[in-house]
Amino acid sequence: MAKKKTSETVAEHHRLSPEQLSAELEEARKRLFTLRTQAVTEKIEDPNQFGRTRKTIARLLTERNARRAKAGA
Repeated sequence: MAKKKTSETVAEHHRLSPEQLSAELEEARKRLFTLRTQAVTEKIEDPNQFGRTRKTIARLLTERNARRAKAGA
């Protein structure tokens, strides 16, 4: 799996509609839950997935909060 550059990922988040942003956030949170469940029940192939998923969630939340702040100002 090719690693994306952070700036490309952030640019992709900027282009998402609010509905798509919420859907991506929900999907990332489900993926993190699944990873946590797998960590308890079986061995995880790539433990770095935890950090990448948490960072994705943080980026999505940052984008959502920036949009809310911009709309409120």
